[in-house]
Parts: sequence; structure tokens; C-alpha cells
Amino acid sequence: MLVDFKVKNFRSIKEEQLLSMVASSQKEFVDTHTFLPTTSKNLSLVKTAAIYGANAAGKSNILKALDAMQDIVLESASKYQRGDKIPVKPFLFDNEVNEPTEFEINFIYEGIRYQYGFATTSVRITEEWLIVYPKTRPQNWFARAYDEETKEYKWQFGDKLTGQKQVWKDSTRSNALFLSTAVSLNSEQLKPVFDWFADKLKITGVSGWNPLFTMRMCADDSYKKEILKFLKTADMDIEDIEVEKEDFDASKLPEDMPAEIREDIIKEMKGKEVIKEAKFYHLDNYGKKIALDFDDESDGTRKLFSFIGPWIDSLENGNVLIIDELHDNFHPLMVKFLIEMFHNKDMNKSDAQLIFTTHETSVLNQDTFRRDQIWFCEKQNRATKLYPLTDFSPRKGVEDLEKGYLSGRYGALPFFQDISMAMGK
Repeated sequence: MLVDFKVKNFRSIKEEQLLSMVASSQKEFVDTHTFLPTTSKNLSLVKTAAIYGANAAGKSNILKALDAMQDIVLESASKYQRGDKIPVKPFLFDNEVNEPTEFEINFIYEGIRYQYGFATTSVRITEEWLIVYPKTRPQNWFARAYDEETKEYKWQFGDKLTGQKQVWKDSTRSNALFLSTAVSLNSEQLKPVFDWFADKLKITGVSGWNPLFTMRMCADDSYKKEILKFLKTADMDIEDIEVEKEDFDASKLPEDMPAEIREDIIKEMKGKEVIKEAKFYHLDNYGKKIALDFDDESDGTRKLFSFIGPWIDSLENGNVLIIDELHDNFHPLMVKFLIEMFHNKDMNKSDAQLIFTTHETSVLNQDTFRRDQIWFCEKQNRATKLYPLTDFSPRKGVEDLEKGYLSGRYGALPFFQDISMAMGK
């Protein structure tokens, strides 16, 4: 469960920006659009959040920041080598900005709240910290900060963090996270933090997910029934899906694949099956089944099918889905349908959350969202600013949010020059 996320000095983001899933005191849709985590009776979270803004305003960079943080957590200890660059891009449009990129995230996993963050340049992690709330009082488990004068790290460890702290500390490279290093060296206490990034945070871009995840789910009859039900509810005329598997064959890997990657894949896939093909069956006008390959389906059907697997998996397991441009290739009613699945208490029993960017304004209304679920993004002095709709105190149940947005009341709209001026006439 995501509580909030902060990012500073990343791509188009200069000053610290906050995306919060904490619900306000509003009474609308409390039973369907919000939930109370088991950790607190006072902390209510929203299930979905939509981010609106003009092209190039930086709304995608908010999601890319989450993606970058996740990648560094998952890969800095296992894949980076000494001297490798850390993949962050700081804000470039201000000569005075010469600071590290900062990420901090608050989330709840297995009944415990974690506040974890780090600051980094492309060369080294400059700060890292973890505060844990097993009940209500915070516990500082660890912190480190790089001292520019001594060229060394200063470390702090709390009593509540147990294990081989000195070994983990000595094993942490300057371009790797202590969290990731300690987990790779069997820290059981820190494993839940790492696992949340690995298992619960699901991020995709405009192109969506690879369809193989959903295809593998279709090989299980119980999941296939859910997927077919999903497709029918979404008015897709697919009667059946057949997935054919085959044993993994290393000889089919590209010949020019790097040897190290090839060896890792062979080791990972040894003894496993892979998807050979998937057939989608439709009924013709006479009731006869017609089989189509996945590539023969429409763009919208292929994208929706690719989404179904992660969607069902997330609703079942309480994941946090992060999606850039949810509207792409989807009809407005499909966008609304997908959002409402997260607001449906019977479908979303595990308090899964959805965060997405979109240009689809037909869902920008008080029938679909609470006012604290809508965010806007715009450029100010070339820097991205993220702010909530609640800053404008829209009238409860009365104000037309779509009309207000398109009329410029909330900002975050593109600015177009007169076409004749743009053409130099």
C-alpha cells in the first residue's frame, strides 16, 4: 500500500514534488474509493489517483522517478559493478542546481509502515535512510551520509536493526544501496522492504505490459475463466483462448546475445516451459469458431489482453499499479471500466491501488473520483510542479471538473500560439 512518494532534482523535476495517497476528510465514496490500512485507524488511503497535464509538463517523469527508484533498489547490489553509473538524470535547466537526486517513499507492507529514501548522483549514493513504524512510534533502523571533506560515509544504526551490520556496511559499494546489499547478504529484517519493491510495485509505460504474463495465466483454467469473463464484460467478442506451451530450448536464443546474459537465461529457464503460441477464438455469423493469432487482434484488444493479467493479479494480491497514459488505445468507457474495478469492493478485496497519467477528461468528474484523487502537473520556469485538485477547493458534487479543467481553472493545460504566428506570417 502506497502512502506517499517524494522526488527532487530528477529530469524535469527541480524542487521536491509530493504524490500522496492519503485520503482527506471528505465523506464521498468512503466505502468504495478509500480504505483503512491495518496499521492505523486514523490513516485512510485512496485506491486510485489520476494525474492530468499537458504534453511535456512532466507528469510521466513523476512515474519515471518511481521506476528509477525501484530499479536502483532491485539492481544496485546485484547488477551494478564497481564504477558503474547510477541511472539518474538531474534537472538540467538551472546552473545553480548541483545537488543529488532524492527519492523517498512511504508504504505499508505486511502490517508495518516503512519510510525509506536515498539521495544519489550518477557516481555514488550520497545518503540513505530507513525509518520503520512497527506500531505507532518510529524506529530509526539505519542511515548513512557521504562526507565530502573526509570522502567517507558516516553511519548510524538503530538498536532495532539486528544482524551482521558491520559485514553489510563493509560490503556496500558507493554506487549500491545498503538496503539492497544487506538483503543480498540475507538480512531477514530488511527483506520485506526489498520485496515490496520487487513484488508489489508494478510499473508500465505507454506500450503497456508484455502479453506473455496474461498468456501464462491462461494456461491455468481458473485464471482463464476470469480472463474470459473480464473480456466479455469489456465487450470483447472472444469466446475462448488456447495457449500452447513447449519446453525451453536454448538453441532458439539469438546467436549475438552476450554470453553472460545467455547463461543467466539458460540457468533461469532450465526445466521450464515457454509459450509457443496463443489462439483467440471468435464466433462467426453462423456460430462457428474462428481462430486468430494474437498479432491479428486489434491494437486495443492486444493492449487490453496484456493488461488483464497484471490487473487481475494486482486486484488479487493488493499491488500498486503505476501506468503512464492509461487512455492510449482505449475507448473512454474502457478507461472508466478499468478504474472502477479498483473502486469495486467485490473485485478489489486486497486494497490494490492504481496511479496513472491520462489525457482522458471524460472520467474527470465527481461521479468517478473523489476530489482528493485528482492531481495536475504543469511546467513553471521549465520545472515540473505537481499539485492536487483540492488546492482549488472545488464545490462538493456540484462543480463540473472536466469543464473547469478545460477552461483553465486548474492550470496544467497546453498553451498554443496563434497558428499564423507559429508559421511566421
